[in-house]
Amino acid sequence: MEKHRSSIAAAPATRSPGRRTYLMCRPAYYAVEYAINPWMDTTAPVDATLACAQWEALVDAYTLLGHEVVTIEPEPGLPDMVYSANGAFVVDGIAYGASFRYPERRPEADAHEKWYRTSGWTFAEPEFINEGEGDFTYLPGRELILAGWGFRTDARAHAEAADVFGRPVVSLRLVDPRYYHLDTALAPLDDERIAYYPEAFAPGSRLLLERLFPDAVIADAEDAAGFGLNFVSDGRSVVINAEATGFAKKLRDAGYETVPVDLSELKKGGGSVKCCTAELRQ
Repeated sequence: MEKHRSSIAAAPATRSPGRRTYLMCRPAYYAVEYAINPWMDTTAPVDATLACAQWEALVDAYTLLGHEVVTIEPEPGLPDMVYSANGAFVVDGIAYGASFRYPERRPEADAHEKWYRTSGWTFAEPEFINEGEGDFTYLPGRELILAGWGFRTDARAHAEAADVFGRPVVSLRLVDPRYYHLDTALAPLDDERIAYYPEAFAPGSRLLLERLFPDAVIADAEDAAGFGLNFVSDGRSVVINAEATGFAKKLRDAGYETVPVDLSELKKGGGSVKCCTAELRQ
């Protein structure tokens, strides 16, 4: 696996509760060439150089926290490949592959499958449409998978994931097209606690989240619109979109450190911190 070397010296792994390994993809071919979510505007200019600089800053944030970043090679003609979280969902060394909803992104699945297979991961080929960690997340403390559906992932993929990983899967229905993936509306803060935006979910799913996570950090409409829920947390430090200043304060009030990163260019494609980051869980 290719390792990305940061220009900032990495802190010791003991700085965070656990050293994580993240798969990322440089936005070498990033552009907004089509519109498949409400954030994408093909008439708005994209600064590709700035997008790469912002992505580098995200990599530096992870390495400074003591985490490892490995990269998948970007491919021409796949402008959304920077959103590496969508390529698979990994738990226990098993990569459950993606099958994208829109034809524009389907070749990304092949690129990710090749990477996971050649990098030594056990690869589970999907039968049903799903968009990887975009719609799946894992809470190790509860041995529980949370899974979204309604826009991109077929609900039948949830049962398939349960079979692949042998773990319970909680299905959550998304109802706001702006929050088309689970990772735009919900994210784990640590092994057991989450943050989420209630209005992104159907009433039944909202009630389920209230019962399962009474100690969750709750986001409001402004927090969600700033992509505040599209964060990555190692259990203590939360790497978050710099725009979400109000939500960052809520996280600090809840006892977490925050590391803001400006990803304004990548937000134009409908993604931020988490979309650019696939966690590789051994």
